[in-house]
Amino acid sequence: MSRRLLKTVLAAAGAAVVVAVTPFTAQAASYSGGNYGAYAFEGQYPTVGGCTGSFTEKYTRHAEGMTLRYYYSSRCGSFARIENSRPGCVAVAVRSNGGWVSESVDPGITYAYTKIANNLNGRLSKAVLSCDGHDLVETPYY
Repeated sequence: MSRRLLKTVLAAAGAAVVVAVTPFTAQAASYSGGNYGAYAFEGQYPTVGGCTGSFTEKYTRHAEGMTLRYYYSSRCGSFARIENSRPGCVAVAVRSNGGWVSESVDPGITYAYTKIANNLNGRLSKAVLSCDGHDLVETPYY
């Protein structure tokens, strides 16, 4: 292989890698911390089998035209949902014993909901609406 052809192939391969790892649009993302994931159903969305249809809305809060909702299931735990959200906002479900999970809003839509936070067996949880790194509103612990 000629030196010039080798340079061309390597440059093209490098460009392909950059294109492959560079997102064209930002996508919603789930993040977690503390001891999140230590309990059953954590890491799964509320649509997981056995949990679908078992949640009831316990709290609703409003801030800057957005809505924060907190849902609870005695079978699975809880999750947070935000509606009419602007970009830069996340829904957060926080457990009383140190675990949390958040979900950002997908481009083109105005809502997001978290994965399940297991607040069963004496643990409590709450929902938080946070925008641009600042908590705007939260629910009480349940």
